[in-house]
Amino acid sequence: MLYWIYDVPALAVLILFGTLFVGTCWLGIILLCPRLKPLLHKDSGLNEILGDFLQYFGVIYGLLLGLLAVSTYQNHEDAERAVINEASALAALYRDISVYPEPYATEFKGMLKDYTRKVIDEAWPQQRKGIVPSGNVSYVTAFHAKLIGFEPQTKGQEAMHDAALRQFNTFYEYRRTRLYSVNAGIPPIMWMTVAAGAIINILLLWLFDLRRGTHLLLGGLISFFTATMICVIALLDNPYRGEVGIPPEAFELIYNQLMAK
Repeated sequence: MLYWIYDVPALAVLILFGTLFVGTCWLGIILLCPRLKPLLHKDSGLNEILGDFLQYFGVIYGLLLGLLAVSTYQNHEDAERAVINEASALAALYRDISVYPEPYATEFKGMLKDYTRKVIDEAWPQQRKGIVPSGNVSYVTAFHAKLIGFEPQTKGQEAMHDAALRQFNTFYEYRRTRLYSVNAGIPPIMWMTVAAGAIINILLLWLFDLRRGTHLLLGGLISFFTATMICVIALLDNPYRGEVGIPPEAFELIYNQLMAK
């Protein structure tokens, strides 16, 4: 996977993909077609055969790209939902520990506040580089140890403590889901298939015997749309990377509205 595309604005990546595909198609039409015509177009019905074959291939390749586009979009949505769920669970946990007796409430709130700040300032930049952050494990472990160490003194505190423990488990589950989705993406073998399909598509376009202007127009349109589909799939493939990557807004929201007061 070409990870450098995530360091470039999405519009620039789209233009780059379009230029590469359309440029390759046009160069082949201009430079190769005059040499291929004497060899391949002895049969006047070759265009019809190519048209039928391209239509058949287009259905298969279009289905592949469509399924990959849906899959990457769904993975992106699932990763974003995991982030929102984790932030919501963290906010609920913060509310739960706010009713603990002092000095536990202040200590617990301070630990969650530090954790949230670390997620925003340290974990997210790592995720944008495809690195699964591990620096916050100590914060979560320390908080859990402190929470488990609390000894309820009344029935009310016992119910409050049980609710906080359940909420912590929910938060931890969503956190693991977020970390797992950092490197979620299309397997390399699928990208090889996409690349092979793109090459075959351009080769088929080169083989048509058409007037130069018509050939350039039709070949350019098909190549540009293919480039757009592949570009969208590539940009969505890694949910936290690039301009369309998931931002830490959910954590920033609860930090600013709940914890920073």
